[in-house]
Amino acid sequence: MNGRRAGFTLIELLVVMVIIATLLTIAVPRYFRSLERSREAVLRQDLTTLRESIDNFYGDKGKYPETLAALVETHYLRAIPVDPIARSAEKWVLTQAEEPEDNGIKDVHSGAEGTGLDGSAYVSW
Repeated sequence: MNGRRAGFTLIELLVVMVIIATLLTIAVPRYFRSLERSREAVLRQDLTTLRESIDNFYGDKGKYPETLAALVETHYLRAIPVDPIARSAEKWVLTQAEEPEDNGIKDVHSGAEGTGLDGSAYVSW
């Protein structure tokens, strides 16, 4: 040995840190975008499931359900899904039927604020 210790120099460590930082600036935004895309896909699927359950209830009973809980009680749903954007099962926006004799839930929308990746507002889905 020449009296030098084995190890990395400060420059070598800085180069490695710059490479890692560069890779993170590429990967992190993609990761968060994929999370948002998956939340939106779950929201669309939940809305489809809720709307199909409402339609099935109407087809079987001849009237719309009074609440989303009625869909669970009559086993059209196992549970009221959680809105993945608003992160609450209480945030669903319910549209009542226009018929005076049947004032049940005709449609459901997300109660989340903001817009999706396609530019449309969540409440319009």
